Amino acid sequence: MKTLLSTPASRGVMFAFLAAFGFSFKAIFVKLAYAATAVDAVTLLTLRMGLCLPFVLLAALPVLRGMPRLTRRDVGLLLGLGVAGYYGSSMLDFYGLQYISAGLERLILFTYPTLTILIGILFMGKRAERGIVLAALLSYAGIAVAFVHDLGHSADVQRVFIGAGFVFACAVLYALYSAGSELAIRSLGAMRFSLLAILVSTAAILLHFVLLRPWQALQLPLPVYGYGLGMALFSTILPIFWQSAAIRHIGAARSVLIGMLGPVLTIFFGWWLLDEPVSLAQLAGTLLVIAGVLLASRR
Repeated sequence: MKTLLSTPASRGVMFAFLAAFGFSFKAIFVKLAYAATAVDAVTLLTLRMGLCLPFVLLAALPVLRGMPRLTRRDVGLLLGLGVAGYYGSSMLDFYGLQYISAGLERLILFTYPTLTILIGILFMGKRAERGIVLAALLSYAGIAVAFVHDLGHSADVQRVFIGAGFVFACAVLYALYSAGSELAIRSLGAMRFSLLAILVSTAAILLHFVLLRPWQALQLPLPVYGYGLGMALFSTILPIFWQSAAIRHIGAARSVLIGMLGPVLTIFFGWWLLDEPVSLAQLAGTLLVIAGVLLASRR
């Protein structure tokens, strides 16, 4: 092991794989929690972000110390992007996972880079390229193939449509956050903006829970707390640091390439741990989505 990780490149590959592994396992944790008890999406998301909060505050203190006063524009961007990016999109994602498989959820979410580029072209004056259109067509063709796979293995077709709609709305919201964050990062910096946006979204999630749920809703079976802690650490906090470390060692392009393993890992663990069916059509759809995202990311 010492020899394998002796170079920056090998360490970067390891960190990129760990990040893809952690991010891909989030849907598995959510599905396991739903299977363990009748927990709802709001309560489960509150558990996840509440357990994330101490680690976020610990990381935020040195970064935010001595920060200049925020302008009204900065506050508006933080509130809008924080609520849309992490609160709104996560809530839609957790609702969607009540209806569809973890594999299909991950594939739909994986289109957000393509959606981000399309938003930039349509609303932010970015230049359209032929390759971007091809990337979008590949991604959505792949989703269509995977969607048909889920329809064929579902006893309730309507549930698949509802779940896919929730998750696609999640991907659109996160793409809006990704496109809009470019404006906020220019004035706040990437790390400062990311931490503040997470704090805003966590506050929104906790407020949502306080207004709509009794505190007794957090009295859950012990395994659900374990899944919540797994989501907080292994699928939220650690992958962010692993991804940053990977980019530092091997660059963003190679990190993105290794991150393409995410949907494949989700489908594998969905089959292994959740007994979700796998077919050649679903794998073909996965390859199409990965090809589309890879093409969009290269552009």
